[in-house]
Amino acid sequence: APPLPSRVSAWGVYDIFDIAEGEQLFVGAVSDKQFLKLCEVLERPDLADDPDFADNSLRVAHRPRLLQELGASLAGREVEELCATLEAAGLPYAKVVRPEELVDDEHLKASGGLAPMTTDTGDETQVVLLPLLMNGNRLGVQRPLPKAGQHDDEILGPLRET
Repeated sequence: APPLPSRVSAWGVYDIFDIAEGEQLFVGAVSDKQFLKLCEVLERPDLADDPDFADNSLRVAHRPRLLQELGASLAGREVEELCATLEAAGLPYAKVVRPEELVDDEHLKASGGLAPMTTDTGDETQVVLLPLLMNGNRLGVQRPLPKAGQHDDEILGPLRET
């Protein structure tokens, strides 16, 4: 599937928004109840009362205007305050972060989404696990990160013989 902004969404509100200080925040409101709660949190009763946004299919049909309105309401809001408000309201959200910031992500920590791994220098670091469960367990780190060239003979050996 194409990345989020360029594909047709099944939900009216399921997107990434620009907020204060160049930060970005994913916000989802996939049910009528969540949409009404989001309008309440953002102090936008006009959106909740707009007949174009009365249900999800209408929100999808009028999605560009809805996202523009929500974007205007979210722009300039501080990330920590906004996250706390969305968390308290029980709405889906996620900060958009750089890969190196993932090891500090509270959701990954709480869900067991991080695991220790030995690097090629012998140091131990945290890595992000795939968001998959098998028999109720995450797929963990299988082996340490190999050193550069460590498996060259094993992998390239057959090719070198030809």
